[in-house]
Amino acid sequence: MFRRFNCSGLVNRTSNKPVPLKNISVNVEVKGFVADVVSTLVYKNEEENPIEAVFVFPMHDDCAVYKFEATVDGKTVVAEIQEKQQARDTYDDAISSGQEAFLLEQDESSSDVFTCTVGNLPPKQEATVGLAFVMELPLEADGAVRFVLPGVLNPRYTPQGFDQGQVTQQVPRVPMSEVPYKLEMDASIKYPHEITKVESNSTITPLQYLNSDKTSAKVSLDQGHQFNKDVELLIYYSDVHKPSICLESGLETAEAGTLMGDAALMLNFYPSIPESTSQSNMWEFIFVVDRSGSMACPMNNKSRATTRISSAKETLLFLLKSLPLGCYFNIYGFGSHYESFFSESREYTQDSMQEALEKVEKMEANFGGTEILQPLQDIYKKACVPGRLRQVFIFTDGEVGNTKQVILLVKKHSTNHRCFSFGIGEGASTALVKGIAKAASGTAEFITGSERMQPKVLQSLKRALQSSVKDISVSWQLPSGVEASLLSKAPVVMFQNQRSIIYAQLKGKLDEKAEGHASVEYIFEDQKCKESLQFRLEPERSSRLTVHHLAGKRMISELEEGEHENSDEVKKRITALSLQTGIISSHTAFVAINKELNQPIKGPLMRRDVPLGGYMMPKCRSIPVCLAAAPVKVVEKKEKCMKMNTAPAPAALLCYAEMPPMYNRKLFGGSESDTKEDSCCFDLSYNLSVESAAVSSGAKQELHKQSLSKHFRKAIKHGEGSVSEVSKKEESSPTVKLVSLQNADGSWKLDKEFAAIMKLSEKELSSKIPKQEIDSSVWATVLAIVWLHAFGAELKDEWELLVGKALTWVKGHAGSNLRECSKAASDLLKTPFKPEIFGL
Repeated sequence: MFRRFNCSGLVNRTSNKPVPLKNISVNVEVKGFVADVVSTLVYKNEEENPIEAVFVFPMHDDCAVYKFEATVDGKTVVAEIQEKQQARDTYDDAISSGQEAFLLEQDESSSDVFTCTVGNLPPKQEATVGLAFVMELPLEADGAVRFVLPGVLNPRYTPQGFDQGQVTQQVPRVPMSEVPYKLEMDASIKYPHEITKVESNSTITPLQYLNSDKTSAKVSLDQGHQFNKDVELLIYYSDVHKPSICLESGLETAEAGTLMGDAALMLNFYPSIPESTSQSNMWEFIFVVDRSGSMACPMNNKSRATTRISSAKETLLFLLKSLPLGCYFNIYGFGSHYESFFSESREYTQDSMQEALEKVEKMEANFGGTEILQPLQDIYKKACVPGRLRQVFIFTDGEVGNTKQVILLVKKHSTNHRCFSFGIGEGASTALVKGIAKAASGTAEFITGSERMQPKVLQSLKRALQSSVKDISVSWQLPSGVEASLLSKAPVVMFQNQRSIIYAQLKGKLDEKAEGHASVEYIFEDQKCKESLQFRLEPERSSRLTVHHLAGKRMISELEEGEHENSDEVKKRITALSLQTGIISSHTAFVAINKELNQPIKGPLMRRDVPLGGYMMPKCRSIPVCLAAAPVKVVEKKEKCMKMNTAPAPAALLCYAEMPPMYNRKLFGGSESDTKEDSCCFDLSYNLSVESAAVSSGAKQELHKQSLSKHFRKAIKHGEGSVSEVSKKEESSPTVKLVSLQNADGSWKLDKEFAAIMKLSEKELSSKIPKQEIDSSVWATVLAIVWLHAFGAELKDEWELLVGKALTWVKGHAGSNLRECSKAASDLLKTPFKPEIFGL
């Protein structure tokens, strides 16, 4: 276990030795909507004895890892894929006999966590470990293809009674700015049509085109990049919504009729779904919000970043204002325990909306750990509102240890609801967030870096309110002797602007001059629709077998996510498929042995855990915000350091984030002149049992009050930086203020608060009503609509639904005065008159 030593660097607790991982380099090949990635990790043992270096790291859950190898003294050892326990035994036997060994495993409880172990690395020796994987790339609402290389792995909270440990809890953490290894990344991009631009959350080189038609390009990370956050590329293509088929030939050495021996096909399609003009209220919406201690962390490590819980609260404001009258809704908060706003879903009215908003305002990240299973069980045991389709929206930072249990529960009840999930902040579990959405025919979104949560959530609400494509099937027209066999299930439902990928195996001898047709049939608003795509039966020959690996991964994932995943029969099928395709699974692992050593490695073997960038507080004189929000049993305040007793809080409840600049040192009892020696950090070798963290709610509230309120009140009084300032800044946004004043029916009331946003007095605003017979609420609603289009256009994705509701209301109440009223509102706000806003 690692700790900070006099805040001067990262060392090992027992030996004060350096970290063995020195550098990570990544080569990315993006072809359309697929990324093929090769990661190279450089290790060096700078100690006098052999070491075992253990690196736990995140990967997206849908990555297909198909290659693992190690290079020592110029010699490359390619790993074999074996049944997991067999691979572990192979590794242990090699280590015991003094051989150098390498092991790569996928975590059994979550498919987005991997462990790479380098065993018996001799003193002063360098070893290079390489792994290769392929992944599908998601399509964003604005048409961007998104590639993310995860760099943050948060501790996953393991709930009481869950008997499977979580490897993430044992990972040592260092402040984000002190991650001891660098990242190099090059990306090449190819697409049949023009690549228009590439954006990133990190500093990258300018986009360099490799041909005249701009269909091939490359970018790189700037040198010296510190791998302390997720690295994201947003790639924009022309004609991004065009359907396509990729046909790939199989291995010549593999047996015909098998997945790897036959040609494999990847079908990308986008149903042409028109936007519905009508909006139904036949819904029941349940919003489930993570209120664990880690939700008090900032959304990112930038100065004055809002907290996750603050962003969630503002998102709930926009959601509650956007719901249609007559629907039903409820809101749950969860952590170590859960609570709901109402005992059962309530009809959406002005009164119920206002009551919910008052409760939202009081929400804090003070519920302890992240136990999502119990609130979902409570939701599912309650009957749906008669005649209403239940839609569940789940907001979480994804720090959950029992991922598979949660997904199986959602899948079990998928016939009576849809689930839309949102991963908040870097390090959110892709396995959890994607898994629950997929299990209940919804969509998954991730909010990272400086992204706002609201537009992605409101886009999902828009989807939930629209008609969707269902009863999707695929048919084929192929030459005689050729047969298509689906390798993956067709999606259950699809939404507007949503892409879907289907894999198939083509059996039989292919005539490269012949053609085939793939047809996708579906039902949209009771209408049968059919879209077809023609393709040549000329498979591409690829040494990387990208399509085959992706198809194999999809098949393995569908088996792993099934209800009988733990049965012996399913385990055997997963293992057999993994061994056939060479893709790692929860039941297999890669192992490599360097058998060319001249003599066995001798000496005591020392374990060295590679740290990840995480969240630690640079000042310990007061309890930091995220720790105070989490339940702890005993906290003793020493002369210069906060020290936990033998029953500290679970690691997953703490916000291990280096304090952003917004948190003034003076806030937490220190001064700007504090020396490094005067600072200390929390010991992370915690006992992670739930029982050890259990305290009464009164004790938690008292701890929260004592540790935060005094300092925050003082900071606000003296104008110093604080979390409260960030919240205050968010609340002072004129757009948010205006939205908060909207009524449930979509209208606005002309009062003092409304007039202040228009920068006039209530009396002045009333005097500007163009006609005496025009109701003041009609005038205020027209003004609000014009104001949002003129001065809040950058947040249109967030207020579009609630303005749609306002337009419906005002058209029913303004009558023939709508044009005159909207013209007067434009003149008053000194903005061009745009009658099309009101459909005039």
